[in-house]
Amino acid sequence: MLIIENPDVAAVFKRYPPRMRQKLLFLRQLVLETAAESESVGVVEETLKWGEPSYVCKGGSAVRLGWKEKTPHQYMMYFQCQTKLVDTFKELYRDKFKFEGNRAIVFDESREVSTEELKHCIELSLTYHSRKHLPMLGS
Repeated sequence: MLIIENPDVAAVFKRYPPRMRQKLLFLRQLVLETAAESESVGVVEETLKWGEPSYVCKGGSAVRLGWKEKTPHQYMMYFQCQTKLVDTFKELYRDKFKFEGNRAIVFDESREVSTEELKHCIELSLTYHSRKHLPMLGS
């Protein structure tokens, strides 16, 4: 697990319940691994957006992680709702993920994450601006 260098981001992760912290740290790891494995993704900045861990890079669309007390058994990966990202993910992975409108993939704490498919979604987001003109984002 890579160290969280931004103290504000680290503080947010520490506030999550332990079971959800582990789930969200796993999603964080997938974002960072995907960025490192992709030749198209540059440096990823870990920051806070709306008080939640967010991952942004030049030429990409932000990926944000979250958990809400009102849905204690779920955690989310958010994408910018003004993009075609979630609509594309629905077409590609309707049977793999649960979605919240056009802004998030919703995970249940009791279910395994479809890792390879999620990494594909992350890569599409982190390279969005070079793909947004392509049908199905070039998938």
